[in-house]
Amino acid sequence: METNRILLIAVLIIIGISWGATIPLAKVAVSSGHSPLGITFWEQVIVTAVMGFILVSRSMMFGRRLRVPLDRESIVYYIAIAALGAVLPNLFSYWAMSQLPAGIMAIIVASVPMFALAIAIAMSIESFVPYRILGVCLGGAAVILLVAPDASLPDPEKAIFVLVGLVAPFCYGLEGNYIARYTPPAVDPIVTLFCAAIIGALVTAPLSLATGAWIDVAGFFNSAEQAIVALSVIHAAAYTSYIWLVGKAGPVFSSQVAYIVTVSAMFMSAIFLGEAPYSPFAFVSLALMIAGLILVQPPIKSKNLILK
Repeated sequence: METNRILLIAVLIIIGISWGATIPLAKVAVSSGHSPLGITFWEQVIVTAVMGFILVSRSMMFGRRLRVPLDRESIVYYIAIAALGAVLPNLFSYWAMSQLPAGIMAIIVASVPMFALAIAIAMSIESFVPYRILGVCLGGAAVILLVAPDASLPDPEKAIFVLVGLVAPFCYGLEGNYIARYTPPAVDPIVTLFCAAIIGALVTAPLSLATGAWIDVAGFFNSAEQAIVALSVIHAAAYTSYIWLVGKAGPVFSSQVAYIVTVSAMFMSAIFLGEAPYSPFAFVSLALMIAGLILVQPPIKSKNLILK
């Protein structure tokens, strides 16, 4: 049991650091001037390739027939996941990332559970619990600190982009609740991500061409293009590992990855991007966000927890 516990904690940390690394990588990608739409297209293409490889490998390894449900209910589900889990949040987060320090975006991304809880209560999926609502309020206070004049941002005039960045966690919150209520029976999450990535690529390809946002990765493959590939592969691998972790340790334990993502992203952004030392207000905002994360966590039930 102790060995199992150490292994699961190690996997949790690796997933969190991996996902945290995608934030400074995204900053490198957008700093080149690449359009959020073009970056989103190539990310979806790469995720499709990685998830397709995983699906084929899994099918061959375990002798299973590769099954991709294409009934109406499943297709609508894939479209919703593509929109709420990839295309829309990517467009807004990359747009905000082009204007904000990566470390600040790491704090913004941590607000996903707050949005998820508020939406769940509005949809009657979750019941009203005072201390969890306090967590939502702490998350709101953290955001206020980020946009307050002369507080966290190096350039106060870019405070509006904090609100732009919040569209992404709002979409993720919607996605989580959509999954909770509308997931088709016996759906495979890896197949879902594979199909959603295909849809995302099919939607963003013509839009990228029509708007001049296309990125010619064959012509140039510098640090920005390398960052796009790296963050896409890391995301696909981390997502697959996260699914495995939820199955082994339960959703409550696995959800603690959010803390690691935010903290690791802030420090990696400072170390590898050379971002200027963050304002004390930014660290207060981080502390408030983490406190909010702790409070909005669902009650721990024994059936959800392997680690005791």
